[in-house]
Amino acid sequence: MNVRKFIAATARDALHKVKELLGPDAIILSNRAIPGGVEIMAVAAGDMDMIVSSPTPVEPAKDDDYSVRLSSPSATPARPVAPKASVPPLAPRPAPQFERLQTPSVTQEPKAKAEVVPAEVMEEIRSLRKMFEQHFAGAAWGEAARSEPVKTEILRQMLDAGFSPRFARELLTDLPREFNATQALAWVKALADRSFLTIDADNDIVDRGGVYALVGPTGVGKTTTTAKLAARCVLRHGASKVALITTDGYRIGAHEQLRIYGRILGVSVHLVKDADDLKQTLFDLRHKHMVLVDTMGMSQRDRMVGEQVAMFGNSNVKRLLLLCATSRGDTLDDVVRAYNGPDLAGCILSKVDEAASLASSLDVIIRHNLRLHYVSNGQRVPEDLHLPNRTYLLHRAFKDVPEVSPHRLDGLEPGLVMATAGSPVAMAGGRRG
Repeated sequence: MNVRKFIAATARDALHKVKELLGPDAIILSNRAIPGGVEIMAVAAGDMDMIVSSPTPVEPAKDDDYSVRLSSPSATPARPVAPKASVPPLAPRPAPQFERLQTPSVTQEPKAKAEVVPAEVMEEIRSLRKMFEQHFAGAAWGEAARSEPVKTEILRQMLDAGFSPRFARELLTDLPREFNATQALAWVKALADRSFLTIDADNDIVDRGGVYALVGPTGVGKTTTTAKLAARCVLRHGASKVALITTDGYRIGAHEQLRIYGRILGVSVHLVKDADDLKQTLFDLRHKHMVLVDTMGMSQRDRMVGEQVAMFGNSNVKRLLLLCATSRGDTLDDVVRAYNGPDLAGCILSKVDEAASLASSLDVIIRHNLRLHYVSNGQRVPEDLHLPNRTYLLHRAFKDVPEVSPHRLDGLEPGLVMATAGSPVAMAGGRRG
């Protein structure tokens, strides 16, 4: 067999050479890339037929019952090749087993399965990651404190007060470097004030009138706030222009509590049980200047919250969400997400007198673009319900924590808080619009 090697710059050129020298029926044995081109090993078709077709001399068997054949008796015999006198006969050799190279072995072992990492190892990896994050956060905080001491001090004050890391980072993004601490705090307050949505005396819903439902979790003061709003409306428009509705038929004495307020104010109180009953009652009270709906308090994770939102949405009732000023920021976030919707007119901040700081509640109100309608700071009806005083609320929200307070962050702790919250200590972020 005469195996030839062909080298060319491209595979096309090499194949062209093979075709010219060995003919169009040449058989390619191998091809590989080499520096500067391609190498092809080929043999003429006649030489390959001589190898494959050479029969192995076998002693003729006398009895077919004891003979072993590699192919069926009806197979087409190989084409005989006329021996040449000058060429000695080739030694017998087995034919190349091309099929066996292409067929996977039956006894091939299955692929190894992905190794399952033990839970203890994963916990150690998480611990190491947290340790590295805290280490780098502390280093970054120290570097930021040296390069931008005013910004880091204002950030510490905002975190101490109860603002979320995200909101603090957004407010401090464009803080001018030349400001001192007093100027920086005033600049941040002014920026928060521009994003703070409230109503004033010209937009008081008591004067505009309408149908409003007070909604929110349990214990935020919905019934008392309903009575306060009703009293404000009675003082301005008279008892005949106001009506009260309650959907709270679950709590013991809830309906009676609102009836007591109704008798004191001289307004009618109606109990509704479902959406159809609510629509009929609202139709009967369509001539009233203001109709206030007191609702049953329920957890923001209760599935009935969605049903309540749908009921008021189908009845064209605007909702006012009561937010408790003493709640944590993440809890208030959950409440807003659960009760949010197109018919949510705004919110009322209750228990302001009981809260040590208003940073968390104002943070949530500003981030969710809620409009603050009223502030409740006591149990007296109607004296303890006020229109929002923006200057007073922002002053209380940004009030710094005393140095002796156990809730004051110290040293590298603000940087660790920002790292735990997934916020870069460098305080890069988008501008509030």
